Amino acid sequence: MTTILLVAPVGVPALAALGYAVFGWRRGTAWLASIAAGGVLAAAVRLAVLAADRPRTGLGGLLRADALAAFMLIVIGAVALLAMLASPSHLAAEREAGHAAPTDARRYGVLTQLFVAAMALAVLASSLGVLWVAVEATTIVTAFLVGHRRTRNATEAAWKYVVICSAGIALALLGIFLLHFAARHAHVPSSGALDWVRLAEHAGSLDPGVTRIAVALLILGFGAKAGLAPLHAWLPDAHSQAPAPVSALMSGVLLSVALYAVLRVKVISDAALGTGFARTLLLIVALASLAVAAALLLGQRDLKRMLAYSSIEHMGLLALGTAIGTRLAMGAVLLHILGHGLAKSVAFLAAGRIHQALATSRIDAVRALGGRAPVLAAALGGGLLALLGLPPFALFAGEIAMVRAGFAAGLGWAVTVALVLTLLIVAAVSARMAGMLLGSRPDGPGAAAIPAGLRPPFALAVALGAGLAACAVIGVTAWPLRPLLDAAAEIITAF
Repeated sequence: MTTILLVAPVGVPALAALGYAVFGWRRGTAWLASIAAGGVLAAAVRLAVLAADRPRTGLGGLLRADALAAFMLIVIGAVALLAMLASPSHLAAEREAGHAAPTDARRYGVLTQLFVAAMALAVLASSLGVLWVAVEATTIVTAFLVGHRRTRNATEAAWKYVVICSAGIALALLGIFLLHFAARHAHVPSSGALDWVRLAEHAGSLDPGVTRIAVALLILGFGAKAGLAPLHAWLPDAHSQAPAPVSALMSGVLLSVALYAVLRVKVISDAALGTGFARTLLLIVALASLAVAAALLLGQRDLKRMLAYSSIEHMGLLALGTAIGTRLAMGAVLLHILGHGLAKSVAFLAAGRIHQALATSRIDAVRALGGRAPVLAAALGGGLLALLGLPPFALFAGEIAMVRAGFAAGLGWAVTVALVLTLLIVAAVSARMAGMLLGSRPDGPGAAAIPAGLRPPFALAVALGAGLAACAVIGVTAWPLRPLLDAAAEIITAF
């Protein structure tokens, strides 16, 4: 039974991908993706219950679910469900606008399900090597999704994404080779030389010099996939050109899966080198990412790119929380990951619908949404308020806990710098949000009727409402997740 639950989050989306490859995307199969995402979420919840007392393994130890992996799997399932609920209406609008052919929908169905399966495999992998393979698989699959519309800008964004992320993944691969070398020289058996648990258990025997280089390469390499500076430049182009549900998956969960890899590396680094080395690296990339996001958001004029730069900001905050490294900080990081995934998905799905209806994502062209499209305005406004860290959303609770943990850990200077940069971001985004939701209409008060595309279909409205509601409920009370959060934070801070 446990093996079936471990295989299901990978196998169910893979079977859905096979179904789309055989039958295509049509009326009878359009909701197959949502059913598969729901299956991933259900399996994740069950694994979270089982892993509360002890980790569960399957397939000869290839897959392992502890509290941390189960939590990340819940994030994947929740964000995938929102994105897949919105996909049928998104593809229908693309076909009506002449931007997609039936074969494009088939390819979209196959690739999105392979994308979800690869992310599930990454968090369930018991080996650093298997995790690397899964993360690389997400790069290959999402490159085709970024270039889905096959315009010049989409193609350029896809190539930029492939080049930068491949460079990062190559650095991570070199780090894996060095860590394997250190493990073998510490007499770790070859079968467990890349196993998370074995590496942490033998961390004290690893060569410090080799391990430092390996950890630095792994943090930079996986940090590139997480959208952290200095290898962040792919993110705004890729997220702005990908279909909106894909942007929701990439920003809402793919970045967090890459950060999950950094969390696992940090456990080994802290046990082998002490907490100082990884903390210093993470503080540098965290503050650099926040500075980049603040500088670029101040002058941003495109809605989807604004959301992409917001992702760099939140990955910087997560890296800051990881650098602090206490149990309170790590619990806050995990809560922030879930809250960001839900809020960013809602914001991207709403932005995608606006882009389809108005044929532009320029902020100065999106005005007075509150009166023209109240449902989309509420979703976009709620998503942006959540991303700005306002109550009652989960990100507010996570950021408050991070600030407390930072000052308690003696990193008040870093937290203060992060708060100043965050305030600049809040000011920049708030000014643009006010114009989009409440500004005067550019075409005059008595002009054309509201475009039909601004009225979201039922499934999209459900996804938007459910995402915001879940983010708010978790922010008010994390009770259903609190035992899981505590257990996952304990895994990260055990050494």
